[in-house]
Amino acid sequence: MFARFTPEARRTTVRAGLLALDHGRTTLDEDMFLLALAESWPVAGFAVTPEAVGTEIRNREAAKGRAGDRELLAAIGVDLDEIRRRLPARREDPLAWRLTRSRLRPLNVTLSGPAGDLLLTARARKVVEVASHTRRPGSGVTGEELLKGLLADASNASVSILRRLDVDIRGLAASIDFLRASA
Repeated sequence: MFARFTPEARRTTVRAGLLALDHGRTTLDEDMFLLALAESWPVAGFAVTPEAVGTEIRNREAAKGRAGDRELLAAIGVDLDEIRRRLPARREDPLAWRLTRSRLRPLNVTLSGPAGDLLLTARARKVVEVASHTRRPGSGVTGEELLKGLLADASNASVSILRRLDVDIRGLAASIDFLRASA
């Protein structure tokens, strides 16, 4: 699946996976795509900082009664930054990662690399699929298409995070040419 991704979109997807692993998750969800996009890709109207998105994600996790992995590990004396320093250098190399669809279960898409394997949730899979379908013929999936994938489902966590951060969703969609023509 990564064959259709630009290097930028591939880096963003891998970064989303690494962020999910750093949060102690076993799956990749759409909120990590939003955080990865906020870190790497400025868009007109997308004036959201990674810190603001990260705070919203932590608040959502806390509301669900889940502590972040950094806090849990620190409570038992484990330094997450030290562990990261000891991991192989290729951990963040986008070329060392694969995005594959299961042949037996076609709805299962997995991001696999040196840091581990992450099954994409249904909403994260939708981000990737919408991004793949909205790309221009003959071009690769870009960060803009990944953002379109996030905006395609108004009920996902990323859109609610953007709303809480006072982002004009319609304005953002218009800025990336992702609004349907009026009937």
